Amino acid sequence: MPASAISVKGLSKTYNSAFGKQEVHALRPLDLTVNEGEIFGLLGPNGAGKTTLVKLLLGIVHPTEGSGELFGISIRSPEARKAVGFLPENHRFPEFLTGRETLDLYARMSGTTDMDRANKSEELLERVRLTGSAHRRVKTYSKGMMQRLGIAQALMSNPKLVFLDEPTDGVDPVGRREIRDLLLELKAEGVTLFLNSHLLSEIERVCTRVAILKEGRLVREGTVEELTTQDRIWRLRSTPIPDQSLGDHAHLVSDAQSNGLSEYRLHAADRTALNASLDHLRLAGVEIESVEPLRQSLEELFIDVVEDAST
Repeated sequence: MPASAISVKGLSKTYNSAFGKQEVHALRPLDLTVNEGEIFGLLGPNGAGKTTLVKLLLGIVHPTEGSGELFGISIRSPEARKAVGFLPENHRFPEFLTGRETLDLYARMSGTTDMDRANKSEELLERVRLTGSAHRRVKTYSKGMMQRLGIAQALMSNPKLVFLDEPTDGVDPVGRREIRDLLLELKAEGVTLFLNSHLLSEIERVCTRVAILKEGRLVREGTVEELTTQDRIWRLRSTPIPDQSLGDHAHLVSDAQSNGLSEYRLHAADRTALNASLDHLRLAGVEIESVEPLRQSLEELFIDVVEDAST
């Protein structure tokens, strides 16, 4: 069983109004585990509790109930954050500093030794593609450059766990790809990444698992494949199916046709029913090229969950 980078049990946060007459449940009791070495995506509409959860895990606010651990150390202990890097949303750096000076400042705060500081800064500047702009003042940086500098500072202390809040916000497509590649490199090195983002296409491409919060509650959790595979619906690509076979199998719906092959959506209650349908089609002379589970996009799933009044 993989070790846990983050373990949460019954964690919740309730705020009182100014006069204590009304409670705001920012996060309902939550159980959650993030394994070491995975890229975990946290999704949810505004006000769902995402930022509250991150603040609780980082010790910025204290829980009303429940507990949490980072690598087995309670989130109430400062020791838990020694192995953590953090890129907050809408971060700001002193505008009068250069990119290199900014990283030097964060290296000093992270306790990096004088001997290692310069080498580490140069390594990170190269890693986030800012070597050529290291001498420029931060106030001249574009939004994308600021995001990459933010990621560099989050990595300064060689963290085992990195929280990234909207890491590709304001970054152009080329920059998003570079950041995506960097995240995958870090995962390959064993770093655990916790992403909070509204760019669902990016989450879908890089995350091992995702969780969706709604009104402070965890309403979905699993791998992207598990969550986006539509239950009992398959995409079938084959030679055209005779009308008689279509009639016998009303659960087959034609989608499209190209290069002499047609695409169908096949509804099957389970694997046994799926194979029975495929056997029937083969007996009817149909040549099957491929069968695959039909998936919806993560964005489609997200909208369905958010708009579902029952969740």
